[in-house]
Amino acid sequence: MITYNVDGVKMPKIKKRETTAWIRAVAASYNLKVGEVGYMFVDDEKILEVNNEYLGHDYYTDVITFDYDEPGIISGDIVISLDTVRTNAEKFGKTYDEELRRVIIHGILHLCGINDKGPGEREIMEAAENKALAMIKD
Repeated sequence: MITYNVDGVKMPKIKKRETTAWIRAVAASYNLKVGEVGYMFVDDEKILEVNNEYLGHDYYTDVITFDYDEPGIISGDIVISLDTVRTNAEKFGKTYDEELRRVIIHGILHLCGINDKGPGEREIMEAAENKALAMIKD
């Protein structure tokens, strides 16, 4: 089950049924099933608080993924700052909706086992994001 919640922000205009189907299709492309995935959309101050409290990082970010996977099943909580999504969309010349989709799937790709912090991993993540974004049905 995939849930979408907010804390201190308005729910973004996402098509939940289509987004859920897309997420399941992306997970299936890695031979994984979706268990319990919870999205929490927040503002910059809240994601900074989460980043500090749980990861010991003192900076803003667009997405934080908490992985509760079991073998063959992805489960986790994904916290997304809509403020940072908006800022990054402007910075990267994308629409807000394009950037939001990228961040939504970025968290899922982490749950699928793709990392982006080590040498060469960012390019692998970007390729996986592009592949996943090509799968979305509008």
